[in-house]
Amino acid sequence: MRFIDYYKILGVDKNASESDIKKAYRKLARKYHPDLNPNDKEAEKKFKEINEANEVLSHPENRKKYDKYGKDWQHSEAFEEAQRQQQSQRGHYQSSSGRFTEEDFSDFFSSMFGGGGGFRGQSHGQPKFRGQDYNAELQLDLEDVYKTHKRTLTINGKNIRLTIPAGVRNGQIIRIKGYGGEGINGGPNGDLHIKFSINNQSKFKRDHNNLYTDVDLDLYTAILGGEIVINAFDGKLKLKVKPETQNGTKVKLKGKGFPVYKKYGEFGDLYVTFHVKTPTHLTDKEKALFEELAKLR
Repeated sequence: MRFIDYYKILGVDKNASESDIKKAYRKLARKYHPDLNPNDKEAEKKFKEINEANEVLSHPENRKKYDKYGKDWQHSEAFEEAQRQQQSQRGHYQSSSGRFTEEDFSDFFSSMFGGGGGFRGQSHGQPKFRGQDYNAELQLDLEDVYKTHKRTLTINGKNIRLTIPAGVRNGQIIRIKGYGGEGINGGPNGDLHIKFSINNQSKFKRDHNNLYTDVDLDLYTAILGGEIVINAFDGKLKLKVKPETQNGTKVKLKGKGFPVYKKYGEFGDLYVTFHVKTPTHLTDKEKALFEELAKLR
């Protein structure tokens, strides 16, 4: 297996902070995203490498293993388990100092994954090890998680078709069983853990399943009442305004909020706060009418 320098792929040094890695990944992911480079095989390959590098380096535990074990980092648990077993036996893979060295580590994987040696020759007695768990971050907009939809993720060069339920929360992590690293010696595969990072650039503020928004209201509608239309995630929404509505009035629209995660047909509420706008650039006639109104009051 050829060694892939994930730091080089992201263009950062080995001392880069988590923030530096995140910035580098986002910049490169935007540059090589398939949507921006249709039918470009080289860009597609680069995009896969960038995601693979980010998957490892953005996860502290994976990064620690990668820094220590290099290309074999995904099998570090198997090596450490074998190390513990051998320390209690005759020390077949121990160095004279009593500690495992990098050469011991290479010998261990050479014998286990193709190359002959003690472990390969004793396949019937080899312990089974669970594969490495993978961790990935999926960035979505708030509008994306208003409805259940499908996405294709590229993890370690493999495309995974994923159904994302409506109502997923920012920071939520879901587990997809068996989509992690391959098991060793017939052991089960690891799992894939996906963390959702949800950006909100809409005019709505989300609090659990409720939505909050501010709506400007002209003075005349606020005084006389009427009907206005606001844009919601599922289309246009008509809203009645009562006469003499005061600035800062808040109204609750039951069931017009955000969908409840994995509870089809259930929604939170929508809270609308009115901000009455005072008219400007009045004509002389309008000013006169307001003056007359002031006298009447």
